[in-house]
Amino acid sequence: MNMFWAVLGVAITVSMAGQTLLKAGAGRASFMEQLFDWHTMLGLVLYGGAAMLYIIALRRIPMSVALPATAVSYIAAALIGHYLFGESLSLVHVAAIGLIAAGVALLALA
Repeated sequence: MNMFWAVLGVAITVSMAGQTLLKAGAGRASFMEQLFDWHTMLGLVLYGGAAMLYIIALRRIPMSVALPATAVSYIAAALIGHYLFGESLSLVHVAAIGLIAAGVALLALA
């Protein structure tokens, strides 16, 4: 595997960890409490780090391929939301996730 693809994979993973922490901090009573919650603060750091990794990946991966490849994070977000935060996952959600997965797989073959 090309190093830049590995970096893109790490960027997506770190971004999802950041998003999960942002969601975890979202239950506070006020915006200021949420903003200074450790979940939110660490989530923002991870999200920024993921952006730096994405920039590195873009050095060798065309943006027209790299950005659509990040759609795998939509799949991860739906699964994390369902299993960690008890969010509903309807048949429509599952169908949409299937379409996204098919699109990412098709992109990988291009």
